[in-house]
Amino acid sequence: MPLAVFVLGLSVFALGTSEFMITGLLPGMAADLGVSIPDAGLLISAFAIGMVVGAPLLAIGTLRLPRRRTLLALLAVFFGAHVVGALSTGYALLFATRVIAALACAGFWAVAVATTIALVPVERRGRAMAVLVGGLTVANIAGVPAGTFIGQHAGWPTAFWAVAAVTLLAAAGVAALVPETTGGGMSVRTELRLYRRGRIWLALGVIALCQAMIFAAFSYLAPLLTETDGLPEAWVPGVLALFGVGALIGITAGGRLADRHPFATLYGCVGLALASLLVLALTTDAGVAVAAVLVFGAAGFGANPALNVRTYAVAGNAPTLVGASTTAAFNVGNTIGPWLGGVAIGAGLGFPSVAWTGIVLGAATLAALTVAVVVQRSDDRDREPISV
Repeated sequence: MPLAVFVLGLSVFALGTSEFMITGLLPGMAADLGVSIPDAGLLISAFAIGMVVGAPLLAIGTLRLPRRRTLLALLAVFFGAHVVGALSTGYALLFATRVIAALACAGFWAVAVATTIALVPVERRGRAMAVLVGGLTVANIAGVPAGTFIGQHAGWPTAFWAVAAVTLLAAAGVAALVPETTGGGMSVRTELRLYRRGRIWLALGVIALCQAMIFAAFSYLAPLLTETDGLPEAWVPGVLALFGVGALIGITAGGRLADRHPFATLYGCVGLALASLLVLALTTDAGVAVAAVLVFGAAGFGANPALNVRTYAVAGNAPTLVGASTTAAFNVGNTIGPWLGGVAIGAGLGFPSVAWTGIVLGAATLAALTVAVVVQRSDDRDREPISV
């Protein structure tokens, strides 16, 4: 595996820490900013909205630009957004910085995915994507719990300063170790043909539903565990780290299985996620809930490499836009999930309702995935059967 892929994974660690650490900071941020927990949860959706809008626009805008310099410019914007966010004292300005940071993150993801795919042969794409997405896993194991701990003891702005510092370190790694490449002369018109294919929209829909299933519950894990299951607030960083350990297990296994058995990997991971969500919805025992969080992390992130591999398999010759579209689809889920979870809480259904919301979204994911299997088998009827 090229060293540059690991460097990009390290960069994703900084991005992922910022994206996910809000989960552990929600109660404190809500109190400090004078807003409700569901409103504070919209800061997660704000980031996701920026990712959805920014990924395709920045992918097109940077299509012919040198990739390393583009990555560095986007990291600089990300850094600046966190500096302003750390200094902000109002909800509106903080919301705006989350959107700007997300735009930079979206562009970075789109370019980083295209760079990663270009650096490895087709048969190793699943493992390469597992390394890249592994940055998110490490963020959940180390970055998110650390950000939560820092926020609880030194205030949430300090967590933003910490992310800014890690971003500078990531930029140094990209400057030193990622080779300067371009999009290979691909035209925007050629890449836009990607959207004429119905199968790509189906693949993106599966991604969005699967991610919404995860984030409907994950975004509100802290209040769910403390208010419903009686977990002490001081234990929340450790439980989030446990989620990250599960994610590391899942993404490692998923990366190895995704290239050969994408559909089977997805069915297994979504089914396991549904089982863990059911436990979280029904239990009031902190120990049982913590065990379910571990399984939930493994299942949720185990699906990630297979989701990426499937999208590239049906995309053809549009490597930059498919990376952007995949990023946008993941973040459509990241937007819808917390929003639906917040709606359920706001309706007075209690914090366990976020797990039930995830269960409904998981059932929709399985339905969409089954349609994708049927379409794939129909298209390949006269070819070699697909591996499931």
